[in-house]
Amino acid sequence: MARATPYHAHSGDPADRGGWHLLSDHLEGTGERAAGFLSPVGLAGLGEAAGLLHDLGKYTPEFQKRLDGSGKRVDHATAGAQVAVMKYGPRLGRLLAFCIAGHHAGLADGAGGGGRISTLDERLEKKIPDLDPVWRREIALPPPPSIRMKQRDRDGAAFCAAFLTRMVFSALVDADYLDTEAYYDGLENRRRERGGYPPLSDLSARLDAYLARRFPARAEGEGAGSVNALRAEVLAAARERADDPPGAFTLTVPTGGGKTLSSLAFALRHAVRHGLARVVYVIPFTSIVEQTAAVFRDALGGGDDADFVIEHHGAFDEDRVREREARDKLRLAMENWDAPVVVTTAVQFFESLFANRPSRCRKLHNIANGVVILDEAQTLPLQLLRPCVAALDELARNWRTSVVLCTATQPALAEDDDFSGGFRSLREIAPDPKGLRRRLERTRIHRMGAVDDAALSARLRESPSVLCIVNTRRHARDLYESIADTEGAAHLSTCMCARHRRDVLDAVRRRLRDGEPVRLVATSLIEAGVDIDFPVVWRAEAGLESIVQAAGRCNREGRLEAGDVYVFAPAGVDGAKPPRLPEIEQRADVARGVLRRHGDPLSLDAIDDYFRNLYWIKDAELDAKGILREIADRGDTLYFPFEKIAREFRMIETTMSPVIVPYRGLSGDDSAADRLIDDLERVERPGRLARRLQPYMAQVPERTLGALRAAGAVKLVRESEFGAQFAVLRNADLYRCDIGLTWDDPTFRDAEALIQ
Repeated sequence: MARATPYHAHSGDPADRGGWHLLSDHLEGTGERAAGFLSPVGLAGLGEAAGLLHDLGKYTPEFQKRLDGSGKRVDHATAGAQVAVMKYGPRLGRLLAFCIAGHHAGLADGAGGGGRISTLDERLEKKIPDLDPVWRREIALPPPPSIRMKQRDRDGAAFCAAFLTRMVFSALVDADYLDTEAYYDGLENRRRERGGYPPLSDLSARLDAYLARRFPARAEGEGAGSVNALRAEVLAAARERADDPPGAFTLTVPTGGGKTLSSLAFALRHAVRHGLARVVYVIPFTSIVEQTAAVFRDALGGGDDADFVIEHHGAFDEDRVREREARDKLRLAMENWDAPVVVTTAVQFFESLFANRPSRCRKLHNIANGVVILDEAQTLPLQLLRPCVAALDELARNWRTSVVLCTATQPALAEDDDFSGGFRSLREIAPDPKGLRRRLERTRIHRMGAVDDAALSARLRESPSVLCIVNTRRHARDLYESIADTEGAAHLSTCMCARHRRDVLDAVRRRLRDGEPVRLVATSLIEAGVDIDFPVVWRAEAGLESIVQAAGRCNREGRLEAGDVYVFAPAGVDGAKPPRLPEIEQRADVARGVLRRHGDPLSLDAIDDYFRNLYWIKDAELDAKGILREIADRGDTLYFPFEKIAREFRMIETTMSPVIVPYRGLSGDDSAADRLIDDLERVERPGRLARRLQPYMAQVPERTLGALRAAGAVKLVRESEFGAQFAVLRNADLYRCDIGLTWDDPTFRDAEALIQ
């Protein structure tokens, strides 16, 4: 069966077969790259074995005919999976087999069937073309690698094995992409920009210089108890603790205490001190990803186009936007997170950790050997809390990753807090969190009971500068429209695109600075990462963490002796209460009990009481999909249901889709979005353009997008075999410069669900 001509992995010029990609070169190149990715955690041998075996099925005449253009499609991944089990045994071999069999289609379920792709069991039993024995002379497989992983217990051992499989899969997929990409780049004499980032030591020094200029330890005329002085204390503590060994940390600092830049200072120094590769900053809401990335670029001295900070929130579906011809360095960095600083959302981060698709998993190995900062850690969804904590704990335990839980309202996620499966060793970075809380106390909390919209509207009209935060977009819009005729009235919600929200916040800050009236009605999006300071805040009842965050927008800079925060139960209009979301209502009920029991409802003791009670009540729902049980039940066989888990692990149950909106600025004369939308249909490679369009996107439920399409209000752009890459709002009347997307036209009544 041996052939005189060599075996190839990829074809090039038909007239120059000598320039085709040799299969042995591709397998060795992929193995070397995958080994390099996993070497910082001592697993280079696994990466090498996976890379050498992943395309073994190309050692067949059938596949070589495919390259010649005369053959049918050939399964070239199954052969390597079968050889892996024969070579490395039923456990290690099966782990490798998952990765090899799925490097194109995705990680499958181990057994059972019913998924989109064939199970591993089916692949291992599949009849495939015989391999040419020449592969054994061309490829030298390594001996079984030694694997030493720290395991909590029997169930933890199963989770550890499943997590290890995903990480090896990630390293293999990224190595395969990069080696193939390098071949075609060389073939086309193309030089691709990749890497070349400044070292983390340089970025740390830049941040230190920036902080010294902008936030001196003691500004002229400020006392030791000033807000800036306290921020300087937090920063100094963060720098000092950076020498601590990698692991799991908390940074518990009241809102306004400088958590964001202090956590970045800790992360960069910690990474430099311990030879870690990057910082991944995880944010709860898409709405502030670009804002945070811009803050980091400014602080690190790179300007708006600094490529060493990337933001990735998955606004566009990765499988649809995937471009074989894309040459954009930022796009490539977003695919595999190889930049020094990555800013992403909790949805993107955690769904990727439990994903099975190559496009979603490619970046996972670059989380290892780094620092993960989880901003506003208390916002993790309760129905997936245990799997999320298990993943973070596994990163800290076995993947040389330091995890920082960064928040003013630290959730009780340690085993010492009676959280089953929680962190066993959490180290606090901040100096004396309880003392910081007392020293940064700047508000009075008033419990107002039930307040209807008419009374609430009257109170907002009475206050020249006031922020009101409610729980639904519909309530925010209705309340705003009831005061829209007052001076300085403004609205903020996710019905508005990111650029629109930024413009509103800039205008609000300007009015506050100049002492002009401003009455802002917003949803909870203003409670995370938005630096704004009102003398009075009204907050609809919600969880205690939301009340604390709302209070952090009141007297933030300590200019008053105390600001006033009014907590009220929305009573609606004429006795008709506004819709109450079950999750928010349950948190609010726990918070009401805490407010009755504690004299200082914002104290750390009250916050700890709140989370302990919330998690006790919700205990059975903290892994509502049974994901950890699905993994633990298959620990003996390693036949993990990867595809099923990826399908069920959804941070947001309602599938959202981005719609590009023709936002024209608060004054209506900004045509930037219109120009970008026009370019979208003309450019050959829209990768960079897609990034520039992100600020002009609003997220809508898929069924709402369907209603808009049916009504002709949305047009689809760049349709392909993967579906439409972009949806653009055609009916500009549906986007208002004060509230964003609106559905006043009866034609779109079905879309009302968007603003609940």
